[in-house]
Amino acid sequence: MNKGYLDFSFATIFAIIAGIFILGLAIYGSTRLLKTEQEVQDVKTGKEIGILLNPLEIGYETGKVTSFSIPADTRIYNNCKEEGVFGRQLIKISQKSFGKWTETDLNVSFENKYIFSKRPVEGKEFYLFSKPFEFPFKVSDLIYMTSAKDSYCFVNPPEEVRGELSSLNQKNIFLDNCSEESTIICFNEFEDCDVKINYEEGYLKKNNNVLYFKGDALMYAGVFSDAGSYECQLKRLMKRVGVLAQVYSDKANFVSRRGCNSNLNEDLLRLINFCNNFKDSSEIKLVAKISEEIQNKNKFAECKLW
Repeated sequence: MNKGYLDFSFATIFAIIAGIFILGLAIYGSTRLLKTEQEVQDVKTGKEIGILLNPLEIGYETGKVTSFSIPADTRIYNNCKEEGVFGRQLIKISQKSFGKWTETDLNVSFENKYIFSKRPVEGKEFYLFSKPFEFPFKVSDLIYMTSAKDSYCFVNPPEEVRGELSSLNQKNIFLDNCSEESTIICFNEFEDCDVKINYEEGYLKKNNNVLYFKGDALMYAGVFSDAGSYECQLKRLMKRVGVLAQVYSDKANFVSRRGCNSNLNEDLLRLINFCNNFKDSSEIKLVAKISEEIQNKNKFAECKLW
């Protein structure tokens, strides 16, 4: 019987196995290379977003909307860490490549940025606006990031909030005329809305969480972010308040030795103590009260500290 068609030599079998092995290595290497290149691209995009935020942080863009676009579908993971002197703002990027979302553990880290957004916020076009946070002195600019895919509708806001949102002219923020797809924000906690704000008492309810705020800057922060991010960023802000209060306390001592008393040192030390022991947003009213007392004293002080 002729078995030539099954008669493979050892060399032929070895060549086939070696070819399969080499092809497997080539495919694996190409996949790893693509993954590495995508991770590099994700980190680069994260850094570019951080650079884009710099003008907002400086403050000259406060009250204006900035937008940026990314060619691929992108998820921006806005993460927060409390550790360290000021804590850290982390940005992680995941982009859609060949129908799949890239995965990376690489974060871009910033100590001086405070971003409030969904986690993750997804899309190709994103909007940013900022608002200064003063407590009582200028602490930082808070940055609010949303996707053009998401819409937010504010129902019956106070006049000052209505005026500010109208002047923004941000394409995904609406007043009163809400669509079914919008996240609906009501200024009446008894209405059936996604976010219920008690503006007078300074708290909002969202996803079964109660977030406390003082001032519109923190109110917007609660609206546009999740509870975990809000509480973490607020603790970071209180860390910054404490450090700045120490700087002004040292300044108060300095000018006092030169015969110009601000009468603020004791109050600043109280503020530092509260900031160093700040636990969550439920304490914000108490700390804000001390802040307001300091602001009033500084306003009429012989030697103003700021």
